[in-house]
Amino acid sequence: MTGPQIRFSIDRGGTFTDIYAELPDTGQIYTEKLLSVDPDNYTDAPREGIRRILERVLQTTIPATRQVPTTAIQWIRMGTTVATNALLERKGAATGLVITKGFGDLLAIGDQTRPALFDLQISKPELLYDEIIEVDERIRLLQKGEIQTQADIITGISGEEFVVLKKPEPKKIQNDLQKMYDHGIRSLAVVCMHSYSVYNHELLIGEIAEEIGFEQISLSHQIIPQIKIVSRGDTCLVDAYLTPHIKEYLHSFQSGFQKNLLNTQLLFMQSDGGLSDASNFKGSNAILSGPAGGVVGCGRSAFPQTNQQPVIGFDMGG
Repeated sequence: MTGPQIRFSIDRGGTFTDIYAELPDTGQIYTEKLLSVDPDNYTDAPREGIRRILERVLQTTIPATRQVPTTAIQWIRMGTTVATNALLERKGAATGLVITKGFGDLLAIGDQTRPALFDLQISKPELLYDEIIEVDERIRLLQKGEIQTQADIITGISGEEFVVLKKPEPKKIQNDLQKMYDHGIRSLAVVCMHSYSVYNHELLIGEIAEEIGFEQISLSHQIIPQIKIVSRGDTCLVDAYLTPHIKEYLHSFQSGFQKNLLNTQLLFMQSDGGLSDASNFKGSNAILSGPAGGVVGCGRSAFPQTNQQPVIGFDMGG
């Protein structure tokens, strides 16, 4: 590589965007602070901050109307509240839910968690899905010592054996999904009973949805392959609801750079504090992307390793 190679670390909040850049060879540090939304001056705050720092480092003019050059960028790492705000403000995609027949109200009922046990006026959050399809499919766990001679037995990836009580009907699924698609829904969450271990029914539904043209298809066994259908279904639904919004933001951000940042490493912070390649950044792992950065930063910079005295970090936000 020739010329300076700059590392960009960005926190895109709902109100302000902070950009920290460093040149590892010289140790020089540059910073920028911008309003996250300022359409009169720029279309994307992180990209604008990168453009301004590149102008300072390279001592040249980079027109705001042109794509930002990438030859001097080593990598970009970003934490963002794009998914957080979209969820709080209910600005995700119109989403359909496909679930095992008989469990249509399951995610609405939830797990009966009651934060205010004696509150007589309970206010529940609005549902994330617009329409629902109940698929006539069913499997159940084979009990220990149980003998089955007239049913299909499947061994799941967990090693458990399951009885297939009802196989889904592809034609019926196709007709139901087509109606949902015709209503304008393009994002789909698919949640079947016991799919954490046996997921062939979810795969079938996903294949049919893809043929119809759904743009976002979240299968619960791929999003979070864990037991307990409520938590698995909630996470899958959030993924289907938010991922289109995230993809739209990623496309907008990358399109402002030369070659859409094709040869530049672009990583996003996930809810667990780890980093994800942009291509794998999705709704289910992005909800706490922004706040997670504060926790990691506080732990790395303020927590004393010598005596390990506990510290409290405070993130005020906008």
